[in-house]
Amino acid sequence: MAYKHLYNINSPKDIKNMNIKELQELSAELRTKIIDTVSKNGGHLASNLGVVELTIALHKTFDLEQDKIIWDVGHQGYAHKLLTGRRDRFATLRKAGGISGFINPKESKYDTFLAGHSSTSISAALGIAKTNELKGSLAYTISVIGDGALTGGLAFEGLNNAGEGTKNFIVVLNDNSMSINKNQGSIANYLNNIRSSYFYLNLKSKTVDILSKVPLLGKPLISITRAVKNKVKALIYPKTIFENLGFVYLGPVDGNNLKNLMYIFSCAKKMQKPVLVHVKTKKGKGYLPAEVKPETYHNYSSNVVKERTFSSNFGECILKLAQNNKRICTITAAMRDQVGLLEFAKQLPNRFFDVGIAEEHAITFAAGMATNGFIPVVAIYSTFLQRGFDQLVNDVACQNCHVVLAVDRAGFVGEDGETHQGLLDAAFLSTIPNTTIYAPSSYKEQEQCLAWAISGKGLCVVRYPKGSEHSAADSFFEPNKEYLWLPQPDKDILLVTYGRLFETLVELPERFKKLGISVSLLKLIKIHPILDKVLKIASDYRTVIFLEEGIETGSIAQQFGAKLHQVGGKTNFFMRAVQDKFIEQGSIEQQYKQIGLDIASIEQFIKEASLTVIKRKNREGFKAAKEKVQDLNFKGAN
Repeated sequence: MAYKHLYNINSPKDIKNMNIKELQELSAELRTKIIDTVSKNGGHLASNLGVVELTIALHKTFDLEQDKIIWDVGHQGYAHKLLTGRRDRFATLRKAGGISGFINPKESKYDTFLAGHSSTSISAALGIAKTNELKGSLAYTISVIGDGALTGGLAFEGLNNAGEGTKNFIVVLNDNSMSINKNQGSIANYLNNIRSSYFYLNLKSKTVDILSKVPLLGKPLISITRAVKNKVKALIYPKTIFENLGFVYLGPVDGNNLKNLMYIFSCAKKMQKPVLVHVKTKKGKGYLPAEVKPETYHNYSSNVVKERTFSSNFGECILKLAQNNKRICTITAAMRDQVGLLEFAKQLPNRFFDVGIAEEHAITFAAGMATNGFIPVVAIYSTFLQRGFDQLVNDVACQNCHVVLAVDRAGFVGEDGETHQGLLDAAFLSTIPNTTIYAPSSYKEQEQCLAWAISGKGLCVVRYPKGSEHSAADSFFEPNKEYLWLPQPDKDILLVTYGRLFETLVELPERFKKLGISVSLLKLIKIHPILDKVLKIASDYRTVIFLEEGIETGSIAQQFGAKLHQVGGKTNFFMRAVQDKFIEQGSIEQQYKQIGLDIASIEQFIKEASLTVIKRKNREGFKAAKEKVQDLNFKGAN
């Protein structure tokens, strides 16, 4: 496709003088660019295609040199990126060193607030709007939030607070009837039942324009007409929940019709109260496969291989366990297919619960089930579990409720980048009392860990990575073992790790044997609490090196080192994990290399650790010899 307009746009001001026909042509160009790029790089396709006209209308109607758009989630930011100076870098989307797949202030001044997790935009936008008032600024603040994100409690906390007369504050509700899977709950049903129209708003505006031109009587007629209209409306059309919260409600309006959108945004700008504009968009608009199956094209991968993954294996295992145990229920937060629960939902629908994008609720909901004798299994991505920390502590662990967490995408996740990495869960979960954590590295281990978690007590966690097991992972499986020890004859070096990183290390013993260095491997399957048996094994080695695919501060590695020190002995302890920083987008292999957890970096780290031990021994030996000489000299002087 020849790009007639897109390559002339370097900032939002470049579309200000474009007419409707040109903007419609631009819409088609944006869709083509997004489809071409996502087909190569992967990314969120259907949601971005649905908001092309909405994005153009916002950029056309508002002055983004002073007005601020706060996007929710960031799944809908691709067109925004293309219109704000990132067109020439768009081919680097989700690549290492390229632009993020989400809204990121580090990339552009037009990206006002980081958007990786949902339901945040209203609260963030309100903070900006209130400080605008303090500064005396008349700039508009616009929050764009999806209907799926309204199932998150934070969105309603923001709405409740915003209705208190905030000026120049507009919430755009992008209603596509989807989050990732079909929206669940009363809010989704409520939105489906709201009835209004562009025709009504247009008629209302034209009536006011006509009456205002009537000499002398114009203003009184407008007041009388408005009062009558409000009385009639109250009788036949009850207030929306948004109006009850203090918002002027406008909509629904066709979110893929540029003329309608620009008109309704112009109306919103004239209001002196908080405004909620209800926009109906079509997810996947302009690309038939995505329109027909928007959930399939929500997060599109350019390397689609239909194979078993840890997610699908979890689904098979938990279904088998639930078929033999009627107390097992599963819970997801709008991620049924992604966490592997589609078949469970089909076969055991009464014991499957999709709570929508509401992770905090999911955890406390599970705690309630547990107090009534059931075994709830909450399947959730590591990055989204962060939102439920308070509920895990107070509602689950304090009561010692038996809740099972199936933590998906634990560790590096690749192209989704810093807001989606699963690098914190092992550290923060291990701080919670009454918690047991397992980290399988193969499908057989995952099945065994789930069985242990189901039969366990308190909060039981099974964490596993994105993607598939290593090709040789099952060959190291030992039934009913909470750790795997592969010793060498000499007690020189012990490498300790857990999860998929173990399979990276299995070739190292042979490599170092050629150098005359004995390297043994110890894989933890139960990673918390740390077993006394594995500490005893480690304490017999001269050097222990712990390698962890997680954040270093508070890590299992740190805890292991501290406990090893408490055990005593002369073991030299080293560790490598993710330093205190956020890891940006790139392939998982690139992220391993960046942190020094690829095979070449680990090999070098082992050599450096060995050299450090030798130097340390030499220093200690020299110091001991020096002290002995000094002692002899002292005795000789006497």
